[in-house]
Amino acid sequence: MLTSRVRIPINNNRSVSPFMSVIRNTLDFAKVNAAKVLPFELRMQDFLLATQDIYDFFFDVNTNLVAKGLDRLDDTLRPAIMSGVLSDMLTASLAKHSRTLVVNSYFNGHPDLVVRGKYPLNAAKAGEFGVEIKTTRKPGGAVDTHGARNQWMCVFVYTVDNTSEPAITRRPMSFTEIYLGEVQVDDFRKNARGELGTRTATLHANGIAKLRKSWIYKV
Repeated sequence: MLTSRVRIPINNNRSVSPFMSVIRNTLDFAKVNAAKVLPFELRMQDFLLATQDIYDFFFDVNTNLVAKGLDRLDDTLRPAIMSGVLSDMLTASLAKHSRTLVVNSYFNGHPDLVVRGKYPLNAAKAGEFGVEIKTTRKPGGAVDTHGARNQWMCVFVYTVDNTSEPAITRRPMSFTEIYLGEVQVDDFRKNARGELGTRTATLHANGIAKLRKSWIYKV
């Protein structure tokens, strides 16, 4: 992972250094699996550009927040909200850079990215041609889904440093693993959540092992 650091003077009453660092993050090209064969005409560069879009967004937003003496976005968002924001942003960015995939225009449809022109108005309630995007803080890429499906699943694993002290030394949000693999219904286990819980499914041990073999990026 490569970074560039900008020191921003801040003027407030909080007991912090008069200069706080904001870091522009980048993926480490040496950690990319160049041998990985990608579906739907995807290119490794699509993933590098999409993640850089996210890094640049956080750099721009945090530069402005810190200049005003406010907390970084990384320190403000709750984990579930952070994952949702990253998933939506990565979906939009991959669609922008991809040659054949677009954002699924069906609200809450599946998958998140669909093959352009395969479905009317690029809207699929439950399509099979495309890629589902997931984000998680769990190393290894295990993530809950709303149901077991035959699908191409892309999982971005990320880290957020919101515990280091003093806060000015905290590292930026970083993607540490990216997986893209084709999984089947039989690769999932159902999660019992009781009467009031939302039913979910997660790749079982063999399923997650299959996904991990299809890695794109690992630090």
